[in-house]
Amino acid sequence: MSDSQQPDVLSLEAEAYNQGGYFTAGQARAHAVSRQLLAHHVSRGRFERVRRGLYRVQGYPTAEHDDMREAWMAVGGDGALLSHDSALALLDLSDNIPDAVHVLVPRRRRGLRRPPGVVLHTHPDSEDIPTVWRDGLPLTAPARTLVDVAERLQPEQLSMAVGQALRRGLLTTEQLQEEARRAHKQHTIEAALSDGMLT
Repeated sequence: MSDSQQPDVLSLEAEAYNQGGYFTAGQARAHAVSRQLLAHHVSRGRFERVRRGLYRVQGYPTAEHDDMREAWMAVGGDGALLSHDSALALLDLSDNIPDAVHVLVPRRRRGLRRPPGVVLHTHPDSEDIPTVWRDGLPLTAPARTLVDVAERLQPEQLSMAVGQALRRGLLTTEQLQEEARRAHKQHTIEAALSDGMLT
């Protein structure tokens, strides 16, 4: 951004519209919207401050997974994925309402400030995490998600989730077994696969 760049509030709003009405302070800077100008628009009611470094266009309609979008964007979006219980909920494989938003980030970012209501998980920087998108949000693919939560769920809940995922074609048995081998959770997943076929 050059010093002579003019603030482009309309482009910032356009970007926010593609993100559920949200934008970060970093995105505002990229549009040459200074902290002072941002504070001015907040005081005038054009934008609202949601949490540290995260804003929303005032009056933008709320959506079902706004809490997850807020947490994902507050963590920094880039390279972050919704995971564990949050990914399970977005994949519609659980009736449980997560009590926190789970976000997976590369290990090099483990020292970042954890926003309130967020559980941070890390993965090796070199690991390529299979990703799917739901409601404009990136999350761990179904096989990774099920393996990540395998020991957090009751066995019958895991079996039901595995059975649903297989019936809906979200994954194959082979994908799930391969992911289980990677995480050394073969026994738990094989038991869930056996029971999941029966549910």
